Amino acid sequence: MTDPRIPVTEDELHAYVDNELPAERRGDVEAWLAAHPDDAERVRSWRAMAEMLHARYDAVANEPVPKRLELERLERQPRKWIYGAIAAALVAFVAGGGAGWVAHGVAASPSTFQSFTLDALDAHRLYVVEVRHPVEVPGNERAHLQQWLTKRCGWTVHAPELDTTGLKLVGGRLLPGPSGPASFLMYESASGERFTVYTAKAETEATQMRYTKRDNNGALFWADRGVGYVVSGSSDRERLMQVARLVYDQTEKSGG
Repeated sequence: MTDPRIPVTEDELHAYVDNELPAERRGDVEAWLAAHPDDAERVRSWRAMAEMLHARYDAVANEPVPKRLELERLERQPRKWIYGAIAAALVAFVAGGGAGWVAHGVAASPSTFQSFTLDALDAHRLYVVEVRHPVEVPGNERAHLQQWLTKRCGWTVHAPELDTTGLKLVGGRLLPGPSGPASFLMYESASGERFTVYTAKAETEATQMRYTKRDNNGALFWADRGVGYVVSGSSDRERLMQVARLVYDQTEKSGG
């Protein structure tokens, strides 16, 4: 007989949602949920989020991990891709009578732009479908996450505050970049919409911002002080610009 008083851990609740809970514990969890409406509501919201993510990303959820995203293979192989036409356009804002927040610098070379956006979008598509393990370090450890990625990457990694856009920090992870380590941060809205911020060393000092779209995802790339940035997420360009502008402004202020 199941006992609703037997404590249930958060990991067990996630396993229950993912149908990974051992059969002998399922009855206990269901009894717990029947007696604890707050936890039952959390489980319903997780399931709704999982259904939304899988509906949007199932086409790529089962793709093999690209070899350039395998952390143990930081020594990257020469690229042998044949790039298709990338719909890239310069994005320029004019704010407060100024020259615009991305109007400085020069255009990124096609190879730099393609390298960064392809890697960033691959990482975005790979991890946004994850419900239980989307990141290595959770967002409630922001200070540790920033310190760890800064130490491993070699430049100041700042996790911007994106609350004004309705996004909360999920967390981050370390990835291989075009020529070394890359940082990867993930943000999520209350509706389950996810955006990611990918940064890595770039062979350029400063570039204008460029936009590209791949399938249902959009990406904005720019580089500053030898570091390249890609904000990936919604194919709605205005929404993506809103998020990217906040990332850009806070990164500039942090000196990262």
